[in-house]
Amino acid sequence: MTMPDAMTLPFDDTVGAWVPHGRFSLAPTGSGPLDGLGFAAKDLYDVAGHRTGAGNPAWLRSHEPAAHTSPVVARLMDAGARLHGKVITDELAYSIQGDNMHYGTPRNPRAPDRVPGGSSSGSAAAVAAGLVDFALGTDTGGSTRVPASYCGLWGLRTTHGLLSARHMVPLSPLFDTVTWLAARDEVFERVGRVLLDDAREVAWREAVVLTDACAQADAAFGPLVESVAGALQAAGLPLARGPVSATDLETWRRAYITVSAHDAWRAHGDWITREQPVFAPAIAARWQAAAGTGAEAAAEARAVQDRLRAEVRGLLGEDRVAVLPSASSAAIARTADPAAVDAIRAQTFRLTSIAGLAGLPQVNIPFIGDDGLPAGVSLLGPAGSDLSLIRLAISIGKRLSALGAHA
Repeated sequence: MTMPDAMTLPFDDTVGAWVPHGRFSLAPTGSGPLDGLGFAAKDLYDVAGHRTGAGNPAWLRSHEPAAHTSPVVARLMDAGARLHGKVITDELAYSIQGDNMHYGTPRNPRAPDRVPGGSSSGSAAAVAAGLVDFALGTDTGGSTRVPASYCGLWGLRTTHGLLSARHMVPLSPLFDTVTWLAARDEVFERVGRVLLDDAREVAWREAVVLTDACAQADAAFGPLVESVAGALQAAGLPLARGPVSATDLETWRRAYITVSAHDAWRAHGDWITREQPVFAPAIAARWQAAAGTGAEAAAEARAVQDRLRAEVRGLLGEDRVAVLPSASSAAIARTADPAAVDAIRAQTFRLTSIAGLAGLPQVNIPFIGDDGLPAGVSLLGPAGSDLSLIRLAISIGKRLSALGAHA
């Protein structure tokens, strides 16, 4: 195979975001709305002639250089963006923490003593450090929303299936989505205009604060949620408050964990059994649990998912937007006790599983809380409302920025 023309990175990786095999730079293949912008791709996206590592050396070793480039990567380069290589992901994207025992933990530039969040850890760190204008991530169970919240970035989980996941290493195809992060709202929207040209426009009718979701987050998120709610009202949207469902969010979390684990083992079980890769202990435990998740348990959880999906889609309808915290806490200390990490992870999944189970878009609006740490508040919208949701979120961000409340 002929390697593409490439140069090494034109800058120093000051945050440890790039994987060793991802230190290359490719010129744009066209010209357009993204002229002059540089981006990085999470090391799940294929780039023809380069290896994809998926966060684990065994994957890198057992797979040949890619024969094709991800259509999302290609589209961005066709629109004028330069690709600055590949950045770290948690192993096979099976974590929201942001560490990697093989390649390290990228530094969170906004909170250096804390993790960047994962699994799009390198993407978030590279953008927050200003090394690239934006970066591709993925979001299965929160892998973009959590790093966006932890690092103070704009981030979007797209409507499931809206963007092509071809030539991208999956975690759980039933939930995997193509995403991106940016520090500047105008760059965030420019990328959206390139990738989401088929997304529908929405005339927003009403906003609702999800009270059960807010109860899962630390107290620091309360004033931020209220700021967003107030800005939506000031923009002319009537405001309601209530739970996303009569079903407790722990049921949502368990349904997501069960369905995604069974799906992930179907995607990777044969490879794991054959190659016997070395995983970090927490990720190894997840794969062990996934291997033991049977079809009957998965089918029961899928039935729960179908019911919950109908509930939240019914709540939002075609033109309602919901407000909720993006994560349950600020970024976790790098030295945190594993038991504390697991507890925070469970709380966060009670939040992120809402959009995951329903297949809906969710945009993180970045803030700095009263404690000086980044914290994100999200807008959750109907299926296919991605571009309108981005524009609404940015308009709220600008309104709050004028009041000095926005990050």
